[in-house]
Amino acid sequence: MVRNGYTPEFAEKTFSQLEGFGSYGFPESHAASFALIAYASSYIKCHYPEAFCAALINSQPMGFYAPAQIVGDARPHGVEVRPVCINRSRWDCTLERIGNSGRHAVRLGFRQVKGLAVADAARIVAARMDNAFASVDDMWRRSGVPSEALVQLAKADAFLPSLTLERRDALWAIKALRDEPLPLFAAAAEREMAAIAEQQEPEVALRQMTDGHNVIEDYSHTGLTLRQHPIAFLRKDLSVRNIITCAEAMNSRDGRWVYTAGLVLVRQMPGSAKGVMFITIEDETGPANLVVWPTLFEKRRRVVLGSSMMAINGRIQREGEVVHLVAQQLFDLSADLTDLADRDEEFKLPAGRGDEFARAGGPDPRDKPKPVVAARDMFVPDLHIDTLKVKSRNFH
Repeated sequence: MVRNGYTPEFAEKTFSQLEGFGSYGFPESHAASFALIAYASSYIKCHYPEAFCAALINSQPMGFYAPAQIVGDARPHGVEVRPVCINRSRWDCTLERIGNSGRHAVRLGFRQVKGLAVADAARIVAARMDNAFASVDDMWRRSGVPSEALVQLAKADAFLPSLTLERRDALWAIKALRDEPLPLFAAAAEREMAAIAEQQEPEVALRQMTDGHNVIEDYSHTGLTLRQHPIAFLRKDLSVRNIITCAEAMNSRDGRWVYTAGLVLVRQMPGSAKGVMFITIEDETGPANLVVWPTLFEKRRRVVLGSSMMAINGRIQREGEVVHLVAQQLFDLSADLTDLADRDEEFKLPAGRGDEFARAGGPDPRDKPKPVVAARDMFVPDLHIDTLKVKSRNFH
């Protein structure tokens, strides 16, 4: 300021005023803005839980939790969530009226189907505006999407809600299709205003997937499941190994040693935590919060960073409503999930953005420093700070 023509006394007075404001102004303004966001979010979640759930999923990728956890929280609070459907879903999640009750259900959108392009989803929605699809062949002809798009929908079980076609039945029907219908059959279908199959496939009774396999396929192709939680299928075996549920562990008294297990949802190591890692796991009864000390993390790094399902032996630490399980031993149970689906390859649980150690493709681009805008020196000789009257608040 002195270099720009201000006197040393004026510069010191200015900085003194800024210093006084800086001690409370920055935290206070941020606290107010966050309080407003927290209040508005809480109000919507309480009074309009369906809209809150749909909006969070439509805003992905964002936030701390993945769609599976958002849906997992909404359903116990009375929100009905309906699966992806070729005749009812749009790209985003939408709300559907439940009879005459005045309530709404959340219909999952095509955005949840891995590998499905936005353009193909738009063509599907446009093609069914007048009439719903009656079969796989009908959808293929009228929408004009490539057969690969139908394969992705079949893997996501999107033909089941309206056509009652299981995954394998839908995939079998798609096998008979090509990328474009033959002109002769296309012309005949247009003339008759009905789908005409190019070849009559014999009816085949395919062996359907087990419930556990369907759950794993749900996670693999939509990132969530509306069926039972994967751990529910393993509960009997886990009980034999004296592994209790997450709910039982979190409700245990302070200092109790427990042995529990769950799917790994979030791993975080804040810079201020001095190497302590915080992990959230989940089973069919709910989540559990873990604390992993640096020494254990270094010993079991592969288990901590590579497990989709983890077992923990540790001690409960309870302070009021805050409960943590301080881990003493960690075990990788990912193979149990692989066995659940009878898969040859390892099953990887979809991770949310909050999981700092499971992001694919490098760091979050939002974490990159913002470009610094060069300051502009604006010196107006006739303008003195004493001429600016700002209403202030004194804290004495």
